[in-house]
Amino acid sequence: MKGLILKDLYMMKKYCKAYLLITVVFIAVSFAGSENLFFTFYPCLLCGMIPVNLLAYDERSKWLQYSETMPYTKGEIVSGKYLIGLCTQLAILLIIGIARAIRMDISDASALREYLVLMMLVLIMSLLASSITLPFMFKFGVEKGRMAYYIMIGVVCAGSIISSNLLSGEVQSEIKLNGILPIICFVGIGLYALSWYLSIVFYKRREI
Repeated sequence: MKGLILKDLYMMKKYCKAYLLITVVFIAVSFAGSENLFFTFYPCLLCGMIPVNLLAYDERSKWLQYSETMPYTKGEIVSGKYLIGLCTQLAILLIIGIARAIRMDISDASALREYLVLMMLVLIMSLLASSITLPFMFKFGVEKGRMAYYIMIGVVCAGSIISSNLLSGEVQSEIKLNGILPIICFVGIGLYALSWYLSIVFYKRREI
């Protein structure tokens, strides 16, 4: 497993530099004062797509067939992609959290509540990016499963609009009082775990 993760880290270093640049630009725009939450959510979407792109490079180079000769199970190959995705998403979530905390001045109680709501929304969107896309990729392959990527673009765009409404006025207060958002966060984590399991099942059944 460590070898698989190390391989993906090397591939990220070589092929995913553009993701880092785009992420920095979007976070900078968000930090500069843009009220459009798309600039906050999109970096998480990009990080959620990193395992998909790594899987695409694996397929293109025929590494998946080559891996059959190695002492790795299909479950370990799937898990490596999910762990890489989870680590990158949490790293970006931390960076976004620091940037938003500086901008929002969370020393104020109301600003702190708004900040926590926003971070939970970002976590949900971040987890959905991988949860929805990866099972399709492992079941059908990257090319046939790419439609899930475009679906995720639409989900993020819609989510940024909905989240902007949730963070305003009475709707925000309602969410804080009834505790729906924390429950949704746990559901998001559960979906990620379910997606992980389904990807393992689909990939074991897939002929390489």
